[in-house]
Amino acid sequence: MEENVRDEDVSIFVVKTTANQERSVANMIERIVDKQKLDIRAILAPDELKGYLLVEAPSREVVESAVQTIPHAKGVIKGESTFREIEHFLTPKPSVTGILEGSIVELISGPFKGEKARVKRVDELHEEITVELFEAMVPIPITVRGDNVRVLRKEEE
Repeated sequence: MEENVRDEDVSIFVVKTTANQERSVANMIERIVDKQKLDIRAILAPDELKGYLLVEAPSREVVESAVQTIPHAKGVIKGESTFREIEHFLTPKPSVTGILEGSIVELISGPFKGEKARVKRVDELHEEITVELFEAMVPIPITVRGDNVRVLRKEEE
């Protein structure tokens, strides 16, 4: 029954880290939590927050004891965050965000991996794009998932 109840005595604390070391600090916190059986419920390292981690725990002291010996962890920021303040970090962004019609992309998986193509259509609802390969003898539209391409150049046709 306990997993259905959201504990109101748990807060979200912000840990300052060295930039680009967020994930390694999160991994070290996880190891310390396992080893010392600390009551830390979750650790989040959003890409948008350079130099910071979000840690869910019942008290600031628990988080401070977890990070005190970790290199690149600079300490716990004063105050607490609420779930409402951080929930936008938990919402996945569509994989086609930032891909425009006319952009030049490289396919990074599938049978056409390594091929370059021009984006002909973007389907945000299904998170797919339709491309035409540059090297094809006859231009055939191919539909691929948005996370199967890397944008090389953004430009309109």
